[in-house]
Amino acid sequence: MFAVTSPVRVPADVDRPDRVLGPLTARQLAILAGAGTLLYGLYSLTRTVLPLAVFLLVAVPAGIAVAVLALGQRDGLPLDKLALAAIRQHLAPRHRVAAPEGVRPAPTWLTAHQAQRGRAEAVSPAPLELPASGVADSGAQAGIVDLGSDGLAVIAVCSTVNFSLRTPAEQEALVASFARYLHSLTAPVQILVRAERLDLAPQIAQLRARAGGLPHPALETAARDHADYLAQLTAQTELLRRQVLLVLREPLHTNPVPAPSGVLRRRRPAQPVDAGVRQAAEQRLVRRLGEASELLSAAGIVVAPLDAAAATGVLASACNPDTFLPPSAALAAADEVVTATTTFTDLYEPDQPAEPSRPRGSTPAGPWLSEDEDWDYDDEIESR
Repeated sequence: MFAVTSPVRVPADVDRPDRVLGPLTARQLAILAGAGTLLYGLYSLTRTVLPLAVFLLVAVPAGIAVAVLALGQRDGLPLDKLALAAIRQHLAPRHRVAAPEGVRPAPTWLTAHQAQRGRAEAVSPAPLELPASGVADSGAQAGIVDLGSDGLAVIAVCSTVNFSLRTPAEQEALVASFARYLHSLTAPVQILVRAERLDLAPQIAQLRARAGGLPHPALETAARDHADYLAQLTAQTELLRRQVLLVLREPLHTNPVPAPSGVLRRRRPAQPVDAGVRQAAEQRLVRRLGEASELLSAAGIVVAPLDAAAATGVLASACNPDTFLPPSAALAAADEVVTATTTFTDLYEPDQPAEPSRPRGSTPAGPWLSEDEDWDYDDEIESR
């Protein structure tokens, strides 16, 4: 029996593909071998027709392109995978709408109107399929994300720790605490570090609104100067903020049946889930969330679960990254009617003075009607 007297470092990139032949992986070797075989086959078929110089004039650029595609990388990803992703993105529908019951065709009057205006481009939306079907509050004030047959998930916000300012002993203690949490995992966990755009417009408006009520003129001047500085900073640079999210996922069944190897898994249709099974999965998820909070607190990390509204805001901002939607925004549900108390006059301009009475059927033409297309609304209703 041998005792280990020195620590052994494990490489961090455990997903790095194995090298099969020299520095080449199996994927790279397959691409190069396939391209070489194809070029040799073309040469065998055309050598009696084309001179060797003409064939090399075509084969050399093609071979260089294949080599760059197989060996090149961009942002840590192979170029062949990026090319396949670009092709899939090009073939995918450009417009997706939330229509679980299916996308209905556009009305005839709308397509005819587009044809008259010369817009020949066809817009064929496809239904937007999201893994999350809803978010509901639990007893632990955490928003439970319903993933359908894939189980449940919960989202929590984690604070950060300044690791570089700690002493070596404190750094080892932090690493040991975090490793203790990783060793305790028995279900899928995702640690997501996301950057989103920061909108300082509410803070700027609040500073300017409250500046006049400060007790001293110097404080008022300082508040207005700080508001001007924030406005100038927003205009000159794109402000970002970083957020660390901990996503815990729990399957509905503790022992799911794995798919056979080599068989593509298709998304299973939504099936009704027993309330008892769902409640048990929710209890396991809440218990795991408490364990994560306790274990990570030893490393100085505070875990705060998001409620249903905040979790919905995070999912909405993740689906539309280029927006100023804050994670805690109050969003309307899918079956709610969106209303507003603001009138047309509040948004645009006061009502114009009343014009003198006009004869019946002589309504002034708006920007969408010409004088010869004038009509009366009451006569239209009576004709129907």
